[in-house]
Amino acid sequence: MALKGNLRDFSTTQLLNLINLARKTGTLSIQTDSESARMSFREGKLIYAYMGNENGNHLAQILQNSGKLSAEQAQVIQSHAEGKSDKEIGHLLVTARRVTQNDIIQSVRQNVLDTVYKLFTWGEGLFRFDANKLPSSGYITIPIDLESVIMEGSRRLKEWEILQDELPDLDVTLRFTDRPDARLRNINLTVEEWRVVSFVNPRNSIRQIAKANNLSDFEIRRIVYGMLQAGLVEFVNKPKPAPEKRASTARQKGAAEPSPAVKRSVVVRLIDRIRGL
Repeated sequence: MALKGNLRDFSTTQLLNLINLARKTGTLSIQTDSESARMSFREGKLIYAYMGNENGNHLAQILQNSGKLSAEQAQVIQSHAEGKSDKEIGHLLVTARRVTQNDIIQSVRQNVLDTVYKLFTWGEGLFRFDANKLPSSGYITIPIDLESVIMEGSRRLKEWEILQDELPDLDVTLRFTDRPDARLRNINLTVEEWRVVSFVNPRNSIRQIAKANNLSDFEIRRIVYGMLQAGLVEFVNKPKPAPEKRASTARQKGAAEPSPAVKRSVVVRLIDRIRGL
C-alpha cells in the first residue's frame, strides 16, 4: 500500500530524512495544482528525479542544459533517437566522441540535484511514496547520498526565504546604475549572469528576464540580488514591500490551522507507515 499525504503536514525535508534513515527503495511523487515531480531511491540513496513530463527529461536536453551539447545538436539527436533509451543514446554519443562518459554522469547528476533542490521550496502538494517502484532499466541512474542533498536543500530553503523577503515582487523592472562598464570590469560573472545582464532594460520585468533565460524564481532572485548588492543595477520602479511573515497555506486559504497535537499525530502515523512499507 502506497504512503500518501500533503506537504503541509510532512515537508520534503522530513520525507527525505525518513527515506534516508529507513534506507527505503521506491519512488516519491509530488503533485501541486500546477507542477509535478518524481524522485526515485534505492536503499536510501537518490538515484533519479525529474519534474513535469518524463518525456521532457531527455538525455540530449540534459546535456544541452549543462552546456555539453548545442541546441542544434540536441534537437538533431532527439529527432533521430526516437524509440531509443537514454542509455542507448549515451552509448552512441560516447562512441561518436560527442561527449565523454563523465560528461553524461555529471550532467545527469546535476539535473537530478537541480530538480530535487526546487522541491524544498514547495510548501503544499500531494505526495505518494510507492515502495520498490523504480525507473525502467533504460534510464541513467546515479546514486547520490541523501545526507548532503538534505543539507544543501535546507540551506537553499533558508536562502530562498531571504530572497523572497528582499525581492518579493518579480514584476518590477531594472536599469543599470551609473558607469556599469567600470563596475563589470571588477566583477566575475557566470555565463548565466551575463545572459541576465544582456536582458536588463526598463522594458523587461525580472519575471520576463527569468522566462527568457529559462530560470526559476529562486535562480533569478539570487542573480538579481547579487547584481543589486554589487551596484550594477537598480530598480526603475519601487518594488512592493514584502508581506510581514508569510502565513501558512492553510491560513492563506482561510482554513483553520491544525493544532500541534494534530500535526504530531499525522507525522507519527506517516513515519510508522513508511517504515512498514
